[in-house]
Amino acid sequence: MDNRAGEMEVFVAAAELRSFSAAGRRLKLSPSAVSKLVTRIEDRLGTRLVVRSTRMLQLTPEGDVYLERAQRILAEIAETELVVAGGGRTVPRGRLRVSASVGFGVRHVVPLVPGFLARYPEVELDLSLTDGIIDLIEERADIAIRSGPLRDSSLKARKILESRRVVVASPAYLERHGVPATPDDLARHNCLQFNFRRSLDEWPFRDPVTEATYSRAIFGNFEVNNGPTMRRLCLDGLGLARMGRFHVESDIDAGALVPVLEPFNAGDIELIHAVFAGHEHLAARIRAFIDYLVESAGADRGVASEA
Repeated sequence: MDNRAGEMEVFVAAAELRSFSAAGRRLKLSPSAVSKLVTRIEDRLGTRLVVRSTRMLQLTPEGDVYLERAQRILAEIAETELVVAGGGRTVPRGRLRVSASVGFGVRHVVPLVPGFLARYPEVELDLSLTDGIIDLIEERADIAIRSGPLRDSSLKARKILESRRVVVASPAYLERHGVPATPDDLARHNCLQFNFRRSLDEWPFRDPVTEATYSRAIFGNFEVNNGPTMRRLCLDGLGLARMGRFHVESDIDAGALVPVLEPFNAGDIELIHAVFAGHEHLAARIRAFIDYLVESAGADRGVASEA
């Protein structure tokens, strides 16, 4: 009898634990039985999935792909059985891997975690914060929260929020260096920059009379790769910063940061999306988390393919 789901379960255990012995203990099998089942899969596929050593197992690139797909298949099998057993009702459960940018994650995702887990106690949330663009398949993430333009047409995206960019500074900085009246005044100011946008050492503006858009070069002595650090140094009076308003909304409301050059604001929008692999039957835990984000952010609820 073909029992590929059972073989997948054995492989997933071995791959996750990096050990035939540990997988055997989890599944109540001998290490040799686990090894033989993994070898059977490799023989059927005609490719090596793991590199065996005396210390631990190491997955090959093909093994990484097989693990990611096998995890999804086993999760869908388990969820299907739960739906049928529950009379068609699906309860979000299982491990949910989410990746978000540091700035958005710290200010908008982390505060939602207690409420989300209280609503869905059977979900195990695995949250990683990074400003690098990850590959969902390679990193085995269920959801990636990304800002800016979307490129991978094989994925689906749902808008979480949109935020206008704004130039801000602390009252202390403006008191020491003056308030820039026009974008040309930026030549005399310390402008903080994101180092992952190093090729764009300029900020866009719009003429308030002609509405023509143009750019001005910026100069500064500090670069950083994430929003929270940029915000912190701006609050400390290091210089001017241009960032998504969602980073600094509460600081503006409190008077800790002041928007400048607003008549010249280019009006460009920073879009935040939840990106996920498109499936006909999206796992309940993935849908629940995205719904919770959208509900909390108050954004539109449409789903669109990435451009």
